[in-house]
Amino acid sequence: MISQSPLLSHSVDRRQLLHRLGGGLGMLGAATILAQRSDAAGATSQHSGGPHFEPKAKRVIHLFMNGGPFQGDLFDPKPALKKYAGQRPEGADLVTERPTGGLLPSPFRFRPHGESGVPVSELLPRLGQHIDDICVLRSMHADNPNHGPALLQMNNGTILPTRPSMGAWFLYGLGTENENLPGYVVLCPGRPVRFSILWNSAFLPSAHQGTYINHSTVDPATMVPYLRNTKWDADTQRRQLNLLRQLDAQVQAQRGPDPAFDARLQSLETAFRMQFQASDTFDLQKESKETRAAYGDGHFANGCLLARRMVERGVRFAQVYYGNGQPWDTHSGHDQKVPTLCRDIDQPIAALLTDLKERGMLDDTLVIWGGEFGRTPTSENGNGRDHNHHGFTMWMAGGGIKGGMTYGETDDFGFKSVQDKVHVHDMHATVLHLLGLDHERLTYRHSGRDYRLTDVHGSVVHEIIA
Repeated sequence: MISQSPLLSHSVDRRQLLHRLGGGLGMLGAATILAQRSDAAGATSQHSGGPHFEPKAKRVIHLFMNGGPFQGDLFDPKPALKKYAGQRPEGADLVTERPTGGLLPSPFRFRPHGESGVPVSELLPRLGQHIDDICVLRSMHADNPNHGPALLQMNNGTILPTRPSMGAWFLYGLGTENENLPGYVVLCPGRPVRFSILWNSAFLPSAHQGTYINHSTVDPATMVPYLRNTKWDADTQRRQLNLLRQLDAQVQAQRGPDPAFDARLQSLETAFRMQFQASDTFDLQKESKETRAAYGDGHFANGCLLARRMVERGVRFAQVYYGNGQPWDTHSGHDQKVPTLCRDIDQPIAALLTDLKERGMLDDTLVIWGGEFGRTPTSENGNGRDHNHHGFTMWMAGGGIKGGMTYGETDDFGFKSVQDKVHVHDMHATVLHLLGLDHERLTYRHSGRDYRLTDVHGSVVHEIIA
């Protein structure tokens, strides 16, 4: 006979127990973890079985500039903009999302950095010191100029909201390295456009969806107020989980496997363990004053440091959104806003790359930087820039990437990619390759067809791989 907790002394079935346990466990990311999808019932395994070949990277940190930075301010200098300022010469007539004015030059200067001599804007002096570890992708392009679809494509591989995010695919392909922490964590001090569908698992096993953390404060108790269950002690929670396991085993012995219920139970187990390890992971006070000072102050600085703490503890994918909403969406006052945005990211990113390198982690940690698209080289509202998905810049560092190089080119004005073009699908295929995963083989059967992150597209950019 199964021994029950005094709190559950009356008769309950396993689903009632799951409901009560989930309501009192105080789990991290409860809204995310318990929002399981019914189509997870088709799941037959929690991951695909590991890498297809020897990986160069074990983990990924994605620094996401939500809103879309202008490539011509930072990593893709365009002197022709100054020559033709205010004009729309031939070759500058690309149709954009809305009518825009004449060419708007960037007022920020570039200079070569490092032994490679790759030009970097004066707005990023600290990051420029790391250019020999960075590959600048100048020829990115995507399919849609609107934030919602573009965010979905960058994060989920498609403009449709019903597909798994790339972090979920990473976990499905590789599994987690630490059962006491989620393998996929999203840090954002607020809510980006489209919010949780950007890190959902869709039809993949729900244990692979991202755990969202609002890191507006660095106090773990406030950052994740539902982290520790103050109602029931650890022994009581452990007995409840054991009871639930026994009830589930009895039911499945009679009725057969129930993958959807197993996914929920696994999430509860993870949440239980997280209560005790996550407190340490999210406590930045455990870092030295020197390290805290190196990263600087602010939400993004804290996010970068938290990302390092997470990946060194086995988190597979840490995504750091720059801020609430779409901060890089500079439809007006562009030249006034960009210096502030860059000051916020320059020191933390440089510190993150230094930190990873000093800890011997940069070689197998892939760092990705960029937004969902870029911005137009023409003016909007006189002093702003509109969305541009035809040509924009991202960069990668560490994790098997060749540093000190640029790849691809946009046209003379920065409207569109024209040489060695890299689509979002190609970027995803390349990241999966660095993780030891063949993007054409990493598939999941759902509704009668095989799905993958890159759909039926994508080519690995071998030229940027060391």
